[in-house]
Amino acid sequence: MSPSFCSARFSVALFLVISAVPIAYLIFLERAAPSTYVFSYHSSGFFRECAKWDDVGRRFLVSFMDGGGIGEVVPRDGNSDVLQEVTVVRDIDLAGNASLGIAIDRDRNRLLVAVADLLGNRYSALAAYELSTWRRVFLAELSGHSTDKSLADDVAVDAHGNAYVTDAKGSKIWKVDVNGSLVSTIESPLFTPPGWYNNLVALNGIVYHPDGFLIVIHTFSGFLYKIDLTADVDAGSNKVSVIEVTGGTLRFGDGLELLSPTKIVVAGSPSAKLVESSDGWRTATVTGWFSSGMVHRLVSSATVKEGRVYLNHIVGFGSKKRHILVEAVF
Repeated sequence: MSPSFCSARFSVALFLVISAVPIAYLIFLERAAPSTYVFSYHSSGFFRECAKWDDVGRRFLVSFMDGGGIGEVVPRDGNSDVLQEVTVVRDIDLAGNASLGIAIDRDRNRLLVAVADLLGNRYSALAAYELSTWRRVFLAELSGHSTDKSLADDVAVDAHGNAYVTDAKGSKIWKVDVNGSLVSTIESPLFTPPGWYNNLVALNGIVYHPDGFLIVIHTFSGFLYKIDLTADVDAGSNKVSVIEVTGGTLRFGDGLELLSPTKIVVAGSPSAKLVESSDGWRTATVTGWFSSGMVHRLVSSATVKEGRVYLNHIVGFGSKKRHILVEAVF
């Protein structure tokens, strides 16, 4: 037997041994069921970026990271069987782009969807759909003809129907009015912390606070920002401030969910965190942690169903692409 043949056999054997380790670990993680309640559903795709509970429609709405679109998952009372995702939006003219963060605008019966060219970062938009008919109300193109890379990542809506979309590549926030017109861009030097590695994924999860400001997470640095929408646009740094967070890091935070005027959930891996403030979000404290144990599935967003927080996991597994929404108890 030639030395080259022996070497080849050894290389193949070594590859099989090495690859078997993560496969075995994934199988172990999949079999370790979370200790809290789980909604499971079969899907048409492997990647689901965001899930929000539609209380009026009695359904979860989920965004398709792979190929774009929106699906609904309807729970069945008293039935713990695996649910089925049904596609409700699939726009041909947006094919190839990802549907990322979503927000329900209940007052106007709309779903707002951040749309982006996930790999090339050459297209960003905000789409709005009627929740009852799924008719597209508007499509606001955000990246325009700029050669700068952008990534529309998440969206929040204020009391007047204005939408705020985070740019995870360009470190800015687009403001789109209720009619779908791009009216302004919020930028600040604070959105770009020192170190190139801190800006690989920049502004991400965003929520609107009823007192008239935004709370935004910067993923790779973990910075949490307060953006005062009532301040004069020309007031410079007075409009944007960094919330002083104690009790733990928010690095790798992704989606945000406002639980009350004083509490938010920061979804992320390896754990989601409960953050509280008693001074109008000038400062805040990490007061709780939760991990589903499904770190390989990657937590990306949080939503509230009947007072309980559920975490969306991006990655589905198996031939039927089973996804999970796990209750978080802090």
